[in-house]
Amino acid sequence: MLDIRFVRENADAVKTAMKNRNADADIDAVIALDDRRRAIVAEGEELKAERNRISKSIGLMIKEGKDPEAIKAQVREMGDRISAFDEELREVEAKLREGLLYIPNKPSSTTPVGLTEQDNPLIRSWGEKKEFGFEPKPHWDLGAELGLFDLERGAKLSGSGFPLFIGKGAKLERALIQFMLDLHTEQHGYIEVAPPFMCNAQTMTGTGQLPKFAEDMYTVPLDGLYPIPTAEVPVTNMYAQEILDKELPILHTAYTPCFRREAGSAGKDTRGLLRVHQFDKVELVKFTTPETSEQEHEKLTLDAEKVLQLLGLHYRVIELCTGDLGFSAAKCYDIELWAPAQDKWLEVSSCSNFKDYQARRANIRYRNEDGKPTFVHTINGSGVALPRLVIAIMENYQNEDGSIDLPEALWPYMGGLRKLA
Repeated sequence: MLDIRFVRENADAVKTAMKNRNADADIDAVIALDDRRRAIVAEGEELKAERNRISKSIGLMIKEGKDPEAIKAQVREMGDRISAFDEELREVEAKLREGLLYIPNKPSSTTPVGLTEQDNPLIRSWGEKKEFGFEPKPHWDLGAELGLFDLERGAKLSGSGFPLFIGKGAKLERALIQFMLDLHTEQHGYIEVAPPFMCNAQTMTGTGQLPKFAEDMYTVPLDGLYPIPTAEVPVTNMYAQEILDKELPILHTAYTPCFRREAGSAGKDTRGLLRVHQFDKVELVKFTTPETSEQEHEKLTLDAEKVLQLLGLHYRVIELCTGDLGFSAAKCYDIELWAPAQDKWLEVSSCSNFKDYQARRANIRYRNEDGKPTFVHTINGSGVALPRLVIAIMENYQNEDGSIDLPEALWPYMGGLRKLA
């Protein structure tokens, strides 16, 4: 969340940032709550000091043989008022925190200002669109013909959006996950973690999923748990409520399944594997100092790109403008793969710098050079997400006879298999 002191001292700048984000955030209401909080604290402290002063006179009155009952009654009355102040303070602080939790992050000064995804600038691209001597088939036809997945039976088990991979399709998923984990741990310096696939509400709040996006998540109400929408949630919150004693940056990678209801996306891209409610992903997470976070964000993005380069897939990197930026991000690059059969780009990774926004929510700190506890900066990105990666491989590497060549980097992970046929 944003620092309330920063919001107070830079109210106009924060309002402008929210306008650039198309965010409906009532900054004045939050500042008013903080005004009331400050007033309660001041009045309460003044009353407590007065009570202490008067209380000291009771002993003196007794020594002098005077009746202290009137003073005692006054002290009790002041105690009741102090209790009322304390109760109001708890209520106001809770409302203030909730208000701050609904305010998105302030975009970085280098994030381009824009209203929609049409304003997202292209940063770079890699590779070329593949030319076919035949009409390429969409992945849903290829998958069905080759028996790589069975969407109908998956829907029978859990409903639409829950794919069922079979045989070589399941092996391809597993091969891609292992390939990416090996790359990031052996070449990019990340430490692998295997986190829980469910988290509590406090953990979800730490990374910004709650309370804003509750409707987009699955829940296990009786246990108060949420199937994770991304490994970002448990991996980032590993260090919640801690002052890190490790040297920064800390780099983690993790494979998890991801679960997303995406209530606001009903009816969009529903064919095949384009938009599903359960999918696999390898995540990259960094904890950095404020001074190095921008550099580490760029490096993380390159780490995710390396996956696609080794797989020989044409992609592009775009920077999200303020109006298209995710709730918790200050700066974000999207990496998109080309899907030739659909003639469209598919996002496979969002690489975001959250600065201290998540760390403030989760209370993750380190000691700076002066030994002062300071909020870390958090960075993450998919490194990368399936099954859109599977879509791109299937559609770009397909042959006229319906078979699919496999990228050379995957041959060892597929037991030497070079083609899906």
